[in-house]
Amino acid sequence: MKQVPLTWWIRRAKCPNSVDDLIPEESDVVMLALKRLPPKEAYDRVFRLRRAFQCSLSHQLLPKDQQTKPEEDYLYLTPIIKEIEQEIRERGDLEAMVVDKKKKSNS
Repeated sequence: MKQVPLTWWIRRAKCPNSVDDLIPEESDVVMLALKRLPPKEAYDRVFRLRRAFQCSLSHQLLPKDQQTKPEEDYLYLTPIIKEIEQEIRERGDLEAMVVDKKKKSNS
């Protein structure tokens, strides 16, 4: 059986999840960001993804009262991803830095 990305299942189920639930997990940066999530946020994310997968399998939509409303949605993963990308840029800048030692003058 061909592996299908979770984002496909979420879109197919038309279950309104958080916007950040649709970020593909294929990159190292996103995987690291997922590891940095607080335990409750990680649990909530897995719950939403499983719920979307179940909706897809049963060919049903979530009842309106269980759907994530736009005003309740927030970016929980994007800020962590931006922070990690900034760390990577800073690490690259530090590794590329050249330090020249000043010669001591004998006066």
